[in-house]
Amino acid sequence: MIEEYLARIDWTFNWNLIITSLIIMAIAYLVGSINTAIIVGKMKSNIDIREHGSGNAGLTNATRTMGKKAGVFVLLGDVAKAVIVLTAVCIIFPDVPEYIYVAGVGVVLGHNFPLYFKFKGGKGVLVSIVAIAYASWIVALCALAVWIIIVAITRYVSVGSILGAISTLIFAVIFEAGNMEMFAYFLILAVLCVKMHGSNIARLVNKEENKIGKKKE
Repeated sequence: MIEEYLARIDWTFNWNLIITSLIIMAIAYLVGSINTAIIVGKMKSNIDIREHGSGNAGLTNATRTMGKKAGVFVLLGDVAKAVIVLTAVCIIFPDVPEYIYVAGVGVVLGHNFPLYFKFKGGKGVLVSIVAIAYASWIVALCALAVWIIIVAITRYVSVGSILGAISTLIFAVIFEAGNMEMFAYFLILAVLCVKMHGSNIARLVNKEENKIGKKKE
């Protein structure tokens, strides 16, 4: 299957496609760099969320550190920035689905390594789910179901996030068979997710990872 796919590729450089992709990724990255958890932390509690709890600038740590109300604002902000970027791409380039992949990777990279906050952001799980949904809603729903089930069983958010990310590759093969671009897109997002959970994996190995219900990870 891979050999047939490679044989179909036009290896001639399409500079318009390349330049447009770079512009889209740059804009998506800049929008993704607007880290809601850091902003809410500064406005609500006058703290840098990265210096509290697990040190992660994301939904889970924001909720544990600042409460559920702050968590709602973080959730809405993270979802909104991904939706804005990806919806704009869909409207402007309705016939080029590859730009969705470029924008998705860009907004997740911005969230994880925000330009405005010294490149230290969140783990990108929530933003990734939105990015996946724009490529394939069925894969996103299935991955979310895996996350819910794993978290319910283990009470580890990190385990659910990691396995949910990896599961997208399996669901891509099941529901989007033959779409190698989409598979590569999900692979990149899964690798980013696992990489960003490196510290969680170390704590899991050392049996130091905190479960849901505790104030700190």
